[in-house]
Amino acid sequence: MRDTPLGWAAMSGYEGVVKILLSRDNIDPNKPNAYGQTPLWLAAFCGHGGVVKMLLGRGDVDPNKASEDGQTPLLRATCSGHEEIVKLFLRRDDINPDKPAYGGRTPLWQAASYGHEGVVKLLLARDDVNPDKPDVLSQTPLHQAASYGHEGVVKLLLSRDEVNPDKPNRLGETPISCAAARGHARVVALLQPRTSATHRTT
Repeated sequence: MRDTPLGWAAMSGYEGVVKILLSRDNIDPNKPNAYGQTPLWLAAFCGHGGVVKMLLGRGDVDPNKASEDGQTPLLRATCSGHEEIVKLFLRRDDINPDKPAYGGRTPLWQAASYGHEGVVKLLLARDDVNPDKPDVLSQTPLHQAASYGHEGVVKLLLSRDEVNPDKPNRLGETPISCAAARGHARVVALLQPRTSATHRTT
Protein backbone atom coordinates (compact mmCIF):
# COMPACT_ATOMS: atom_id res chain seq x y z
CA MET A 1 0.00 0.00 0.00
CA ARG A 2 1.34 3.41 -0.94
CA ASP A 3 1.07 6.41 1.34
CA THR A 4 -2.34 7.97 1.76
CA PRO A 5 -2.93 11.54 0.54
CA LEU A 6 -2.50 12.66 4.15
CA GLY A 7 0.73 10.68 4.41
CA TRP A 8 2.14 12.29 1.28
CA ALA A 9 1.16 15.79 2.43
CA ALA A 10 2.60 15.22 5.92
CA MET A 11 5.87 13.87 4.53
CA SER A 12 6.20 16.86 2.21
CA GLY A 13 5.30 19.45 4.84
CA TYR A 14 2.25 20.79 3.01
CA GLU A 15 0.44 22.28 6.00
CA GLY A 16 -2.44 23.72 3.96
CA VAL A 17 -3.17 20.36 2.36
CA VAL A 18 -2.93 18.59 5.72
CA LYS A 19 -5.41 21.05 7.20
CA ILE A 20 -7.90 20.44 4.37
CA LEU A 21 -7.60 16.67 4.63
CA LEU A 22 -8.00 16.66 8.41
CA SER A 23 -11.27 18.57 8.04
CA ARG A 24 -12.81 15.57 6.28
CA ASP A 25 -14.77 13.01 8.28
CA ASN A 26 -13.56 10.10 6.13
CA ILE A 27 -9.86 10.69 6.80
CA ASP A 28 -8.12 8.38 9.27
CA PRO A 29 -5.15 10.42 10.61
CA ASN A 30 -3.51 7.27 11.99
CA LYS A 31 -3.64 5.22 8.78
CA PRO A 32 -0.14 3.89 8.07
CA ASN A 33 1.62 3.08 4.83
CA ALA A 34 3.02 -0.35 3.95
CA TYR A 35 5.83 0.10 6.48
CA GLY A 36 3.54 1.05 9.34
CA GLN A 37 4.53 4.71 9.12
CA THR A 38 1.68 7.06 10.02
CA PRO A 39 1.36 10.65 8.79
CA LEU A 40 2.66 11.83 12.18
CA TRP A 41 5.64 9.46 11.89
CA LEU A 42 6.48 10.79 8.42
CA ALA A 43 6.15 14.43 9.45
CA ALA A 44 8.36 13.88 12.50
CA PHE A 45 11.00 12.05 10.48
CA CYS A 46 11.12 14.78 7.83
CA GLY A 47 11.23 17.62 10.35
CA HIS A 48 7.94 19.32 9.52
CA GLY A 49 7.12 20.89 12.88
CA GLY A 50 3.98 22.68 11.71
CA VAL A 51 2.44 19.43 10.48
CA VAL A 52 3.48 17.60 13.65
CA LYS A 53 1.85 20.31 15.78
CA MET A 54 -1.32 20.10 13.71
CA LEU A 55 -1.56 16.34 14.04
CA LEU A 56 -0.74 16.33 17.75
CA GLY A 57 -3.53 18.85 18.26
CA ARG A 58 -6.06 16.18 17.37
CA GLY A 59 -7.40 13.90 20.07
CA ASP A 60 -7.64 10.94 17.70
CA VAL A 61 -3.95 10.87 16.73
CA ASP A 62 -1.85 8.29 18.59
CA PRO A 63 1.59 9.86 19.28
CA ASN A 64 3.08 6.49 20.29
CA LYS A 65 1.99 4.51 17.22
CA ALA A 66 5.12 2.78 15.95
CA SER A 67 6.17 1.65 12.49
CA GLU A 68 6.67 -2.01 11.60
CA ASP A 69 10.19 -1.98 13.06
CA GLY A 70 8.94 -0.55 16.33
CA GLN A 71 10.10 3.05 15.83
CA THR A 72 7.78 5.67 17.28
CA PRO A 73 7.42 9.17 15.80
CA LEU A 74 9.40 10.52 18.77
CA LEU A 75 12.22 8.08 18.13
CA ARG A 76 12.41 9.13 14.47
CA ALA A 77 12.54 12.79 15.48
CA THR A 78 15.40 12.06 17.90
CA CYS A 79 17.36 10.18 15.23
CA SER A 80 17.13 13.21 12.97
CA GLY A 81 17.96 15.70 15.71
CA HIS A 82 14.72 17.69 15.36
CA GLU A 83 14.77 19.40 18.77
CA GLU A 84 11.65 21.51 18.32
CA ILE A 85 9.65 18.47 17.26
CA VAL A 86 10.99 16.47 20.19
CA LYS A 87 9.76 19.28 22.46
CA LEU A 88 6.28 19.02 20.92
CA PHE A 89 6.12 15.32 21.69
CA LEU A 90 7.45 15.69 25.23
CA ARG A 91 4.71 18.19 26.06
CA ARG A 92 2.17 15.40 25.67
CA ASP A 93 1.12 13.62 28.86
CA ASP A 94 0.44 10.42 26.92
CA ILE A 95 3.87 10.15 25.28
CA ASN A 96 6.24 7.36 26.25
CA PRO A 97 9.72 8.92 25.90
CA ASP A 98 11.52 5.69 26.79
CA LYS A 99 9.72 3.31 24.42
CA PRO A 100 12.29 1.20 22.55
CA ALA A 101 12.15 0.00 18.96
CA TYR A 102 12.95 -3.58 18.06
CA GLY A 103 16.43 -4.27 19.34
CA GLY A 104 15.79 -2.29 22.52
CA ARG A 105 16.98 1.05 21.15
CA THR A 106 15.27 3.92 22.95
CA PRO A 107 15.01 7.54 21.79
CA LEU A 108 17.87 8.46 24.15
CA TRP A 109 20.00 5.57 22.83
CA GLN A 110 19.49 6.86 19.28
CA ALA A 111 20.11 10.51 20.16
CA ALA A 112 23.35 9.52 21.92
CA SER A 113 24.42 7.49 18.90
CA TYR A 114 24.00 10.43 16.53
CA GLY A 115 25.48 12.98 18.92
CA HIS A 116 22.39 15.18 19.17
CA GLU A 117 23.25 16.98 22.41
CA GLY A 118 20.16 19.17 22.47
CA VAL A 119 17.87 16.17 22.14
CA VAL A 120 19.83 14.26 24.78
CA LYS A 121 19.35 17.19 27.20
CA LEU A 122 15.61 17.22 26.57
CA LEU A 123 15.28 13.50 27.20
CA LEU A 124 17.51 13.49 30.28
CA ALA A 125 15.27 16.17 31.78
CA ARG A 126 12.47 13.61 31.95
CA ASP A 127 12.08 11.51 35.09
CA ASP A 128 10.58 8.67 33.05
CA VAL A 129 13.68 8.21 30.88
CA ASN A 130 16.27 5.66 32.00
CA PRO A 131 19.67 7.16 31.04
CA ASP A 132 21.43 3.78 31.32
CA LYS A 133 18.89 1.61 29.49
CA PRO A 134 20.71 -0.88 27.22
CA ASP A 135 19.63 -2.44 23.95
CA VAL A 136 19.39 -6.21 23.44
CA LEU A 137 23.20 -6.38 23.12
CA SER A 138 23.62 -4.61 26.49
CA GLN A 139 24.88 -1.52 24.66
CA THR A 140 23.94 1.59 26.66
CA PRO A 141 23.58 5.20 25.46
CA LEU A 142 27.01 5.84 26.98
CA HIS A 143 28.51 2.98 24.96
CA GLN A 144 27.09 4.58 21.82
CA ALA A 145 28.25 8.10 22.59
CA ALA A 146 31.72 6.85 23.52
CA SER A 147 31.99 4.65 20.43
CA TYR A 148 31.30 7.56 18.10
CA GLY A 149 33.34 10.14 20.01
CA HIS A 150 30.45 12.38 21.00
CA GLU A 151 32.23 14.17 23.83
CA GLY A 152 29.36 16.49 24.75
CA VAL A 153 26.89 13.64 25.02
CA VAL A 154 29.33 11.61 27.11
CA LYS A 155 29.59 14.54 29.56
CA LEU A 156 25.80 14.81 29.79
CA LEU A 157 25.41 11.11 30.49
CA LEU A 158 28.22 11.03 33.05
CA SER A 159 26.47 13.81 34.97
CA ARG A 160 23.75 11.31 35.87
CA ASP A 161 24.32 9.09 38.90
CA GLU A 162 22.26 6.30 37.32
CA VAL A 163 24.77 5.89 34.50
CA ASN A 164 27.38 3.20 35.13
CA PRO A 165 30.52 4.10 33.14
CA ASP A 166 32.00 0.63 33.67
CA LYS A 167 29.02 -1.44 32.54
CA PRO A 168 30.07 -4.04 29.94
CA ASN A 169 28.03 -4.90 26.88
CA ARG A 170 27.38 -8.46 25.76
CA LEU A 171 30.89 -8.67 24.30
CA GLY A 172 32.45 -7.46 27.54
CA GLU A 173 33.25 -4.01 26.16
CA THR A 174 32.94 -1.03 28.49
CA PRO A 175 32.36 2.52 27.25
CA ILE A 176 36.04 3.37 27.73
CA SER A 177 37.17 0.34 25.74
CA CYS A 178 34.77 1.31 22.95
CA ALA A 179 36.24 4.82 22.85
CA ALA A 180 39.82 3.56 23.03
CA ALA A 181 39.30 1.07 20.21
CA ARG A 182 38.24 3.93 17.92
CA GLY A 183 40.90 6.41 18.97
CA HIS A 184 38.64 8.90 20.76
CA ALA A 185 41.28 10.23 23.15
CA ARG A 186 39.16 13.05 24.62
CA VAL A 187 36.36 10.65 25.46
CA VAL A 188 38.86 8.21 26.99
CA ALA A 189 40.13 11.05 29.18
CA LEU A 190 36.59 11.75 30.37
CA LEU A 191 35.99 8.12 31.26
CA GLN A 192 39.43 7.18 32.63
CA PRO A 193 39.28 8.95 36.01
CA ARG A 194 35.96 7.33 36.85
CA THR A 195 37.18 3.91 35.80
CA SER A 196 40.38 4.28 37.81
CA ALA A 197 38.46 5.38 40.90
CA THR A 198 36.20 2.39 40.59
CA HIS A 199 39.15 0.04 40.31
CA ARG A 200 40.80 1.51 43.43
CA THR A 201 37.74 0.74 45.52
CA THR A 202 37.44 -2.90 44.42
